Order: sequence, then structure tokens, then C-alpha cells
Amino acid sequence: MTGEQRRNKILKLIKETKKPLSGTKLGEKTGVSRQIIVQDIALIRAEGHNILSTARGYILDEPNKVKRIFKLKHTDEQIEEELNTIVDLGGYILDVTVNHKVYGNITAPLKIKNRRDIQLFLTNLKKGVSSPLKNITSGYHFHSIYADSEMILDEIEYSLREKGFLTEIFEYERN
Repeated sequence: MTGEQRRNKILKLIKETKKPLSGTKLGEKTGVSRQIIVQDIALIRAEGHNILSTARGYILDEPNKVKRIFKLKHTDEQIEEELNTIVDLGGYILDVTVNHKVYGNITAPLKIKNRRDIQLFLTNLKKGVSSPLKNITSGYHFHSIYADSEMILDEIEYSLREKGFLTEIFEYERN
């Protein structure tokens, strides 16, 4: 099991339980030490998950949201339209990832929940000397999107497809 697979399993275990899970118990379930679990929890938190440490173990302090990863492609001029489409339908954009053939997956946090966040993001892009991360992979990129329901994610997917932003996720990209 890779580190990423283990962290996904840890997050799933914490999400599925109603009571705190200790680092020792998580270590037993994933085959690693408690110290590795502590490091993994820090990485999971860095991805934007609000995991609380209690005296009895770890719990997730998130509303019951659902998540989907979308693969997208568009021009720099269409960034605002893409992001507005997602947040206007109730999506929360956790991050952006590019799958680079040499460097592997490169992920940057976005944490965009409304149009104000979008404007701040666009302003920062325009002020900087850097270009959007998607440009190193010819415009192809992934967004992790949270929403309150699968229905909202379905609406986001439909709208992104209608606008021509959504592209197919290949099997090798599903890790």
C-alpha cells in the first residue's frame, strides 16, 4: 500500500466511524506505526480535511459532504468561467492537480468557495509572474470538488461538460 493509498484509507476509516479512532488503532488497520499515522494525519489536514485530535483519538469535523475529482481543460481566459460555474452551483474547489509525465502529480490548494475567492485568486494570478499550473500540461488539470450532495456534483459535471471544459479521466490517472 502506498502512502497515498494509506492516507485515503485513514480518511475513509475516520469518516465512517462515529467515535474517535486512536492512532494505534489506525496503525493496526493500516499496518504502520502510530508515529506514521501522526505524520499521515498532518498530510491529510494539509489537503484541507479538518481532523481533530481528541484524548480518545481522531475525528473528522466536516459536514457530510461528497467529493468528486473532475478532469478539465480550458484556456487562461476561461478560468473565471470554469470556477464560477462550480461555485455558483454549490461546489467548493479544494485544489488543482496536474499529472506531469516526468514530475508526477503536482497539487496546489485553492480552497475556493465563492466569487469573492475567485476574484482574489484571479487578482493574485495577474499580479504574479507565474502562470496557472494547468499550463505545464497543455491546459489539462484536475479539481477536487466538494458539495453537499451527489446531485449538486452531477449538476456541476453536466454544466462543465456543456461548456466544453470536462475531459475524460483515463484509467492510469485514477490513483
